[in-house]
Order: sequence, then C-alpha cells, then structure tokens
Amino acid sequence: MIQQQKRIAAIHDISGFGKCSLTVALPILSAAGIETSVVPTAVLSTHTGGFTGFTYRDLTEDIRPFMQHWKSLNLEFDAIYTGFLGSFEQLELMKEVFDAFKSKETLILVDPVMADNGQLYSIFSPEFALGMRSLCEKADIIVPNITEASLLVGEPYCEGPYSKDYIEMLLKKLSNLGVNKIVLTGVFFDEENLGAATYEKDSNKVEYAFAKRIPGNYHGTGDVFGSALLSALLNGLGLGQAAQIAVNFTVHSIQLTFEAKTDHRFGVNFEQSIPFFLKELGLV
Repeated sequence: MIQQQKRIAAIHDISGFGKCSLTVALPILSAAGIETSVVPTAVLSTHTGGFTGFTYRDLTEDIRPFMQHWKSLNLEFDAIYTGFLGSFEQLELMKEVFDAFKSKETLILVDPVMADNGQLYSIFSPEFALGMRSLCEKADIIVPNITEASLLVGEPYCEGPYSKDYIEMLLKKLSNLGVNKIVLTGVFFDEENLGAATYEKDSNKVEYAFAKRIPGNYHGTGDVFGSALLSALLNGLGLGQAAQIAVNFTVHSIQLTFEAKTDHRFGVNFEQSIPFFLKELGLV
C-alpha cells in the first residue's frame, strides 16, 4: 500500500551558483520522496562564502503574500524547515508562518544559520542572535553548529577538540530554550572523526554520530546535513539514527568532492552521493 506523501515547506535563500540552501534542500528532500514546497527569502547570483561581487535581492516583501495564498488553499505541511534568514523582519515572519501552519503533527525544524568558526557572519549583529534565539524557542528541533549554539545560550565559543562534558552542557542549555530535540553539528573529540551530537529532552537521551574527517572546509555542508536529517526523520527514523545517516551522507559527498578536486567554494558533490543516501534511508 502506497503511503500518503509527506509535504514540507522549505524556507531558505536561493544562490544561483554554489550549492547551498534551496538548491541543496529541494533535490535531497525530493529524492527522499518528500514533496517540497519552497519560500525563497532572497535570491543571490552566488552564495557569499568566498565569492565577491555577487548580486542580492531581498524577498522579505513576498513572504507574507506567499503565506496568505497558501493559507487560502488550505495547505497543510508535515514539516516546516527554515534556514538562512536575512533580517529581523524575516525572523518575525517565520513566527507568523509557524502560527499559520503548525498543527499537532507538524515538525518545525530551525537551522539557525548565522555564524561559524567562532564568529557571526558579517551581515549580522549580536542583536540578531537574540532574535534567532526567540525563533528557536518556537521550534521542535534545532540544528546549530558549535558557534551558533554558543551564541544562542550565551556561552563563550571554544575551539575543539571538545569534551563530552562541554558538548552535553551546550545540549542541555539549548534545551532550556524549550526545544525538545537538538542536533549539534561540528562535534569532534579527536582529529580523526567529526560529526554531531543529539539530545532529546523528554528522555534525557544523548547520542553521537561520527564519520572520518576529510581535510578541507566545504561550503553548503550544513544544508546537506539538515536536509538529509529531515528526510530521515520524515521517513520514520529516530533522531540518533537520522543524525548518523545525515553525517554519513554529508561525509560521503565531501569525499567525492575531495577526490574530484572540486573548488571548495562550489559546494559538495551531493548529487553523485544520492544513491548512497537512498540506500542509507532504506528506500532502494
């Protein structure tokens, strides 16, 4: 018997070149059998990591009309997935979207895209982190990296390798935002392995997901990870297992990129890794 297809709303920016945000989320979620509707928050000629001279068109004014039209169609979503948001106004608009479309069955996943490597992205102020914390309080699951987690809970950023005590302190403090499920990325206890830590507040359960570290810094991997994680969750897998699949897929994509010697700015070769991902999900 064919099950009803899951439907999500993915709310991210679009970069015309450089694989990230919606150009990553849409194909990954679609490959996993999930109907993916999109709300673009901005359109750029390239992403901002390592490129100069890119164009940027803000689409804040289009978000509320999108929502109102969808509401008039009585659309329902199994999940709402937010990524890069370029302004305080967009943060507040996301709360309106959540209120408009949230049901008991709707999973709200917030990727608090705003910082990495110990620093806020240059377009954001410290006040933006407070606004993002307010948005995270409305989520069912959040997927911050270590830098973002530190900003969300007001802890100093620390360089890795990390201790379990430090990671689990961050997870518990993040759960105090009112979020039941947390996936913390960029976790490593040694130089050989890299991955994520998960925490479920209801059960007080911490799990870890690791894979072998590959040299280099690659753009767009957070979007690959978040999209794979949500794909696994909507295919019925538990949080820890979903995180491990997302780690495996992300690292496999990085490995293909490393072997192909692709410019790191261009994103990872996730397309070539999709058959691997679908096997991990048990869909083929």
